Amino acid sequence: MRVVVAGAHGQVARRLGRLLTTRGDMVVGIVRNPDHAADLEADGVQPVVLDLEQADVDQVAEAVAGADAVVFAAGAGPGSGAARKHTVDHGAAVLLADAAERAGVRPYMLVSSMGVEQARQGTPAGMDPVFAVYLQAKLRAEDQILPRPGLDVVIVRPGRLTDDPGTGRVTLGHGLERGDVPRDDVAAVLAAMLAAGTKDDVVELVAGDTPVDEALATLP
Repeated sequence: MRVVVAGAHGQVARRLGRLLTTRGDMVVGIVRNPDHAADLEADGVQPVVLDLEQADVDQVAEAVAGADAVVFAAGAGPGSGAARKHTVDHGAAVLLADAAERAGVRPYMLVSSMGVEQARQGTPAGMDPVFAVYLQAKLRAEDQILPRPGLDVVIVRPGRLTDDPGTGRVTLGHGLERGDVPRDDVAAVLAAMLAAGTKDDVVELVAGDTPVDEALATLP
C-alpha cells in the first residue's frame, strides 16, 4: 500500500510509519516542521513538509495523489491553546478529507479520542476548558468527515494514551468504558485496519486481552 500520514512525526504516527514500512508499505509523512524530516527518513518514511494550517486543498491533494489510504494523526498537542485545537484537530482534518476527495483517495482514517460525545453539549462540569475545546474540535471533524459519500471513513477513538510497552492485546468496540491504551497498540490497530480495509465505522479502543487481529475480526 501507499499510505499518506498527516502529523507523521507524532508519537502514534511514527510508530505507525515504522510498522507500515517494515511490512513493505510505502509511507508518505506530512509534517509541518522541516527539522522532523530526517527522523521520518530514518524510519523509512518519505517526508513531505507542508503546514496544514496554511496549505490549500490543491497543495494537500498533490501530496496525497496516488495513495491507497490517508491517515489523519495530527494534533495541536497538549501545550497548545484553544485556537489551535480548531485549526489543527478540526480544520486540518477536514482539509485532508477535502484533499483526499479531490485526489480520488477513498480510504480515510481519522485518529480521534474517547470522550468526544461528552463535548456535544458544551463543556462538561469539571472538565478543563481547553481539553473540552479539543474534544469539540475532534467531534466537529468526525461529524463533517464521516458522512461524506466520496470517502470510506474509519474513526478510531483511543483511550488515554500511554508509553507502556504494547501487548498486542486490546479491546475494540462501541460504548466502551474509559481506559488507557499504549501508543504501541494504537499503532498496531491502525496498521491492521489499513491492511483489512476497515471502513464506515467509529471504534473505541482501550487496552484489553484480545489479540489485535481477533479484536478487529469481531467488529460488526
